[in-house]
Amino acid sequence: MNNSIIPSIWFDQNAQEAFDLYAGTFPGSHISNSSSIVVEAVLNGVKFIGINGGPIFTPNPSISFMVICESKEEIDRIWNSLSTTEGSTLMPLNSYPWSPYYGWLADKYGVNWQLYLGKLSDTNQQAIVPTLMYCGEQQGNCEKAIAFYQRLFPDFRSNGIMKYAEGDYIGSIQHTQFIVNGFTLMAMDSGVSQNFTFNEGVSLTILCKDQKEIDYFWNHITAKGKESMCGWCKDEFGVSWQIVPEQIATYLQRPGANEALMKMKKIVIQELIG
Repeated sequence: MNNSIIPSIWFDQNAQEAFDLYAGTFPGSHISNSSSIVVEAVLNGVKFIGINGGPIFTPNPSISFMVICESKEEIDRIWNSLSTTEGSTLMPLNSYPWSPYYGWLADKYGVNWQLYLGKLSDTNQQAIVPTLMYCGEQQGNCEKAIAFYQRLFPDFRSNGIMKYAEGDYIGSIQHTQFIVNGFTLMAMDSGVSQNFTFNEGVSLTILCKDQKEIDYFWNHITAKGKESMCGWCKDEFGVSWQIVPEQIATYLQRPGANEALMKMKKIVIQELIG
């Protein structure tokens, strides 16, 4: 799929190694571009970016990737490929109320994967779905965040909300699925207390067609969020976004463009192209 929102994962200088593993694990996958800074890949039809950013940030379970599989055999194969002694199992493969076969693991790079036996027709034929878990200081904020994203994205469609009917977080969102710009996302409030929350380990990159679109997303996300450098920003719930032009790779080939980018917070296309 030609997703206009691209999950971006931060690595400690081993993005190529990680994406080689992922490309060999998920069907219909390949690495489309690679440099010392960024690796781009298509995993099971979904575009991903790997960033060789160093040890500053590490992915955690606040943003995981739900992998929709239509057979137990596919789940077992992917699980065996990603599961190593350097990773960890958050929920073992088993039958659960929400799926007859499901498991959650963190691979050796800290990237979290949920393997789910289900139907691709239930996720807009998208095989890997980024899943946001509101926890830590963001516990209970999922419903507010979804309302914000509905205002933020002109192209927004909800596929339903299920809330906790019992337990410590009764009334909070147990699961929701929604589509923005044709891209499927999932979200939830954690069902138990956690000591982590969103960080730059996993961000969501929005490809914008022009400066007007960059300005729109940047201004709305940072209104109650935080600005960072080189097109990075956080919304008020702590989720990291990268707001970049569609032609960023072409622009950065121009003399002086990289130096100009390093001085920017919001990306200004005219300053990149001179």
